[in-house]
Amino acid sequence: MTDKDAITGGSSRARRLRPLGGLLAAMAVALTGTRVSAIALPWFVLVTTGSATQTGLVAFCEMTPYVVVKALTGPLVDRAGPRVVSWSTDAVSAAAAGAIPLLHAAGLLSFPVLLALVAVIGAVRGPGDLAKHVMVPDAAERTGVPLERATGLSGVTERLASTVGPAAGGLLVALLGPMTGLVLNAACFALGSLIISLALPRGMGRPADGAPPASGYWRRFGEGFAFLRGEPLLLTIIVMVGITNLLDAAFGTVLLPVWAERSGNGPAAIGLSNGVWSATAVAGSLVAAAVAHRMPRRAVFFAGFLLAGAPRFLVLAADAPMWAVLGVFAVSGAGGGFLNPILGAITFERVPHGLRGRVNALGDAMAWAGIPLGGLIAGAAVAWSGLAPVLLTAGAAYFLTTNLAALLPQWREVDRLRGRGARESRAADPAPVGGDVL
Repeated sequence: MTDKDAITGGSSRARRLRPLGGLLAAMAVALTGTRVSAIALPWFVLVTTGSATQTGLVAFCEMTPYVVVKALTGPLVDRAGPRVVSWSTDAVSAAAAGAIPLLHAAGLLSFPVLLALVAVIGAVRGPGDLAKHVMVPDAAERTGVPLERATGLSGVTERLASTVGPAAGGLLVALLGPMTGLVLNAACFALGSLIISLALPRGMGRPADGAPPASGYWRRFGEGFAFLRGEPLLLTIIVMVGITNLLDAAFGTVLLPVWAERSGNGPAAIGLSNGVWSATAVAGSLVAAAVAHRMPRRAVFFAGFLLAGAPRFLVLAADAPMWAVLGVFAVSGAGGGFLNPILGAITFERVPHGLRGRVNALGDAMAWAGIPLGGLIAGAAVAWSGLAPVLLTAGAAYFLTTNLAALLPQWREVDRLRGRGARESRAADPAPVGGDVL
């Protein structure tokens, strides 16, 4: 092969990988910046105000708009196109995040102004994350990879950001202070916006076809609800994931810290356990990205939940030694790495292109609805009955939720549309109908 052929072949491979590679790069920088901010911003509030209440209020002011706005902007993502929504919301996030250190340096950053800026960041992050997510099947088709592999790589990107971002954020805050972390957060959002707007192939992330120009927002919003009502498998997945998300939130925010304190292992045990879980989850996601499209979905999916869920609760309830806890967390993380590739592929195959923004937004909102309640319920339960009974009850609830769901008849549909790509999904877009649904 001549040098010219090698150059031409390399250029061709780069163009073929550009859709998925560019999208994953944009996800990586935005998510890493967000994880750095999750360390820098609470620390800044805590050291400047000394108030744990105000620190918690900042987190509330970011996450509440995130969930609410994300749920409501599905029609906008479908109408304007996920590419436009992604780069524009990342640009607004960069401006709001960059304003915090600038106003602080100028002596103009009051606490109400900080809350307002944080609320803006949360409100635009929701549709920005949604827009990137719904571009995954388009990127998979353009790159020529199976949906399970594309969603698996997306999961790997998120898990790596969740591992690297907090570590980098903690080191950066310790060495250079929290404002430096917020500057990095703004820079990451700006870079993500540039990647989406300039680096992705032309035509990728375009608006959904088929909706008449006169169709109203509430009509399009209602079409998402109407579609979900006719998809028993998707509704089953959303309800199941909603319950497990609540239990996971209870575990991470209350049960694991209380166990670490009462067992005498201390806060280092929390970081070590989560670090082991994240590392093996990344490895599991990489394996899933490579081979999940060849494996039986139903068996792999519920085996992953069996490993990822109840064993974590039970090993803490058993007051096992630290080496056993780390071993269970390692196996649990590996099982959890297989879940999102299969979940994402099922959703993208079953939801038509023109409804992806709305259906994913509604599904995410319902699946996340219990997360804010997890810590509250777990805290009250531990105060009332003690740690071990709550761990055993939560572990049993996790086991029953996932295993009883596996017995429902709608799971027979899990492989019916396997391998259907974005092109077939677009062909299945529902024809527009007159009148408002809501």
